[in-house]
Amino acid sequence: MSSKIHTTHIELPEFTESIDTIIEYAKQWVGDLTDREQEKIIRLFKNAQVERRYGMMSIQDIFSEKSFEERNNIYIKASTDLCEKALRNALKKSNTQPEELDIIITTSCTGIMIPSVDAFLVNRLKLRQDIVRLPITEMGCAGGTSALIYANEFAKANPSKTIAIIAFESPTSTFLLEDKSLTNAISAAIFGDGCACAIIKPTEEIRPAIVDTQMYHFYDQPRLMGFDLKNSGLQIVLDPDVPNQIEKHFEKIIFPFIEKNKLKIEDINQFIFHPGGKKIVQVVEDLFGRYGKNIEPTKEVLREYGNMSSATVLYVLDKFMEKNIAKGEYGLMLSFGPGFTAQTVLLQWR
Repeated sequence: MSSKIHTTHIELPEFTESIDTIIEYAKQWVGDLTDREQEKIIRLFKNAQVERRYGMMSIQDIFSEKSFEERNNIYIKASTDLCEKALRNALKKSNTQPEELDIIITTSCTGIMIPSVDAFLVNRLKLRQDIVRLPITEMGCAGGTSALIYANEFAKANPSKTIAIIAFESPTSTFLLEDKSLTNAISAAIFGDGCACAIIKPTEEIRPAIVDTQMYHFYDQPRLMGFDLKNSGLQIVLDPDVPNQIEKHFEKIIFPFIEKNKLKIEDINQFIFHPGGKKIVQVVEDLFGRYGKNIEPTKEVLREYGNMSSATVLYVLDKFMEKNIAKGEYGLMLSFGPGFTAQTVLLQWR
C-alpha cells in the first residue's frame, strides 16, 4: 500500500452572511468618506464574485471597536473548537482512530497562539504522547499546499505513517475598523473564515497520491502579499501587481515542473487552484484556458466561501475528492503566498 490523500473534510464556522448583508454593514463603515470613495469601495464588494462568507466572529463583532487582544482571543477559542470538529470528522470519515495518528501538521496566519492549536488537539482527542507536531505560520494563502508538501516529505521517509493536516484561518479577526484604505476594503470583500482537514495514510483505495512537489520563489518580491503588525492588529498587504507577477512567471512555474515528471499540460486532467481573488482567478483561468483547461471548482469555492487563505485550496481539493476520478488521472495543485512564492503539487489518482 502507498501513502495517499485518503480523506478531506471541510468545517464551516458558526456565523454566515450573504454579500448583500455584508454590503449594508460596509456602507455604514465607509459612511464618513466622500461619495466617490464610498462608491468605489462598495463596488469592490459587489464585484468580488463572493456570494456568501463564513466567520468565527459575528458580523456585528467584525464591524465593531475591538482591540487586537479581543479579536485574537476570539480567533484562539473559535479556531481551536473548529479544528477539533474538523479533525474528529476527518478521522471518522477515514476510519482512523485518534491514537493512530503519527504526525499532525497545522497551518494558519491570521492570529497568534502559543502553544499552537495542535497542542490543544493532543489533549482534547487524547492523541498519542509521542505524536510529531509541525505548526506552520506565516505562509499565508500558500499554507495549505505547503502543509501537503511537508506531509509528503514525512510520508516519503516513513511510508507507513498516518498524517493529519489542518488548515484554519480567520481573516475576519484581522479586519481593522479604522483602516478604510482600498487594500483593506479588498481584503474585507474577498476573505472569509474556514477550516479544512486532510488525512494522509497508506491505502489500496483509489485516492490522489503526491507524485512530486515544488516551491517556486519570486526574487525580490517580499511585499507583494502579507501582513504588517500594527498596534491595533494585523494590517493586510496586497500589492495590485500580484496578478501581473503571476502571469509573468506562470510558464516558468508550471512547465518545467510538469516536464520534469515527463508529462505535458495535456496530461493534466484536474486543476486544484487556490482562488486568491477575482483578478487572480481571471488571470489563471485565461492562462489555463489557452490549453483547453478550466478551473470551475476554484471559482465555485470563491463564490461559496470567499478566500479563506491557507484553508481554501483544501476546500477546492475536497470538491475533487467527491468526484469519481479515474485511476491514472493527474491533478495539479497550485497556490500563491507571501514571500512571494508559488507552491505546486502534482497528484495522480492511484
